[in-house]
Amino acid sequence: MCSWTLPARAFGVSRQKAISRDPVFQAIRRRAISTSQVSFSRLSKTGRTPPISGISSLQQLNAIKRTQTPAFFLSTTTTTSSTSPSVSVKSMGYVQDAVLEALQELFDPAEVARGAALAKLEKPKKKKKKKKQDNSGDSEDSSISEEEKKAIADMAAKEAKPFSIADTMVTLATRADFGDYQVNAAMGLAKSLGMNPRECASMIVEKIRPKIEDFMEEPEIAGPGFINLRFKPEYLTSVVEYMASDPAGRLGLPKVSKPQKIIIDYSSPNIAKEMHVGHLRSTIIGDTLSNLLSFSGHDVVRLNHVGDWGTQFGMLVEHLRDEYPAALSLETSQDVDLGDLVELYKAAKKRFDVDDEFKARAREGVVNLQAGNDEEIAAWQALCAASRVEYQKIYDMLGIKGLQERGESFYNPYLKDVVEDLESKGLAVESEGATAVFLEGYANRDGTPLPMLVRKSDGGFNYATTDLAAIRQRVEMTSEDGGERANRVLYVTDAGQAQHFDMVFSAAKMAGYVPEGSSLEHVPFGLVQGEDGKKFATRSGDTVRLKDLLNEAVRIAGDDLRARTENENVPDDVIDQVARIIGIGAVKYADLSMNRESNYRFSYERMLSLNGNTAPYMLYSYARICGIIRKASGQEVVGNIKWPEASKITITDDSEMELIRSIVRLPDILTEVEKDLYPNRLCDFLFETSQKFNKFYESCSVNNAESPEVKSSRLTLCTATAGTIRLVMNLLGIEVVEKM
Repeated sequence: MCSWTLPARAFGVSRQKAISRDPVFQAIRRRAISTSQVSFSRLSKTGRTPPISGISSLQQLNAIKRTQTPAFFLSTTTTTSSTSPSVSVKSMGYVQDAVLEALQELFDPAEVARGAALAKLEKPKKKKKKKKQDNSGDSEDSSISEEEKKAIADMAAKEAKPFSIADTMVTLATRADFGDYQVNAAMGLAKSLGMNPRECASMIVEKIRPKIEDFMEEPEIAGPGFINLRFKPEYLTSVVEYMASDPAGRLGLPKVSKPQKIIIDYSSPNIAKEMHVGHLRSTIIGDTLSNLLSFSGHDVVRLNHVGDWGTQFGMLVEHLRDEYPAALSLETSQDVDLGDLVELYKAAKKRFDVDDEFKARAREGVVNLQAGNDEEIAAWQALCAASRVEYQKIYDMLGIKGLQERGESFYNPYLKDVVEDLESKGLAVESEGATAVFLEGYANRDGTPLPMLVRKSDGGFNYATTDLAAIRQRVEMTSEDGGERANRVLYVTDAGQAQHFDMVFSAAKMAGYVPEGSSLEHVPFGLVQGEDGKKFATRSGDTVRLKDLLNEAVRIAGDDLRARTENENVPDDVIDQVARIIGIGAVKYADLSMNRESNYRFSYERMLSLNGNTAPYMLYSYARICGIIRKASGQEVVGNIKWPEASKITITDDSEMELIRSIVRLPDILTEVEKDLYPNRLCDFLFETSQKFNKFYESCSVNNAESPEVKSSRLTLCTATAGTIRLVMNLLGIEVVEKM
């Protein structure tokens, strides 16, 4: 059980191998191609900013307790209208564009590629251990003639591509004393062009200075040619003022200039089966990515690829024929109450396992269903409808909205065409009576080629067939043909399906289903484990139902809230509502704060704790800041908070600038997650920002500020921090409360 009393430490690439010279032309070409693909990004070594230490002093604890209030209520979007400063929020993308423009003006990509190829060929050999003399008399001459080198360099130059954002090598600064951003392109360019790295860096600086001088201090060239960039203090304060003018909205953050159409495939439960803990991660990770990409301005399509087709439906339909005959009529099927679908599935499965006559009927039922017979279709529709009701209860608990159901059955009309198309292109072949695609690089444990079945020997189709059909519909087909023509498709499923998606994506590209510029991305996640590191299950060994898991989190949160003496007079319906936010938020945050590729151990005690990087900690931080603002601005403890108008920020303490630098990193964090799809970075950002706020509040009094101007300045910092927490928590799918 967790305590809702805040504890004292709460916030606390290598030279080419020798190749055959017969024929010489082919050898040279192979070298040229392999050496022209130069990536400068490997030269950069960056790290993360050191963690900020926690706050553990008695002084701070007392400061925290001062803001505790005897009641709580939900956060709203009420805000005062204010005059926002005319500020353009700059992020790493702006700097990258400036550096890219400089590279394009200063350097010739063909000459850079030529120099890089030659430098790679001239790289000294690594010393190797002496080997026993080979008496065979065969030895391969690995030297490269000048003529070959020139041919390789010419080929590299010919195949060079224009500079890209990756070539700018702009990163977040690895240390605070290096500034805000580092530009690391000069060293790689200088090596390729035979220049002095610092001279190269100076040329870049001269070109970018006019583009960044309004908001960056004079660029600093450090070491062998690193360029350090630091925001001007007046720019930082003006940005936070701008963000504070919209604390209940977007914080003044712009949308992307080139929005994409992005499909996110997540959740995907199976019809007639309950959602279990295994569906939790896909649902909340997919929802968070959908929220963030929508916020960024992309056209996001949230798809629920439910398992609504397959051989199991023959078994279920025949069971309904015996137990719920009305379900087999299109006129009455929607009115049939099928009761507990899990028990219905178990009963049908038990009969299928022991009754040969029933098993034969079930197999015939599958054939009839796939043929579109009215009775089987009606029963199938009844099963789907009953399942949707149960799924929606879970989605309502989790606050999942906008999720469109588009199950496996949706792609049935496309399956035959997919197999025939693969066969016509020579990709799908007959294999032991079935039809399969064999992809290079995939093998069984015994070394035999691993088939990807697209049609079974009985004529049925496989998951791979459905996924290939879905890819065609999602990225290749036009809207006139019923397609989506998406730029990017994300598949949020467990890591165990990685090989399946690797093979499906490879086959789709070979078949020409993926247009240039479109991407297919698997977003894998690890397992949810029990506290002992083993399978998360009930005491009887059954899979934990997602509904039970969520209800338990809400119950614990409610019990702890009711145990607080200051909540004695708070109505039960208010406590229940806040307990739901805390409990559901805790479950979501505990998952999202972990690297999604890692397994994590489920613990109610840890996720509901006010210690560390948890949802209750962040909810408390938000409520605490709201309390500070209420007190400092003379607002009543009841009613919706009225955000104060943003004021000019005056820096009086280092902790204020540290907090500001953390807040203005938000656009870069959002861009990073949009690219790499790791939601835990949002949680890390929230935790660090909250810690820096605590340090600020410990050092700088708001109510007892030195002057009214300083008080207004600090209130603006509080408002910007609260708005940042609220925005990121909402992107994570978590509501906030103004009092707790």
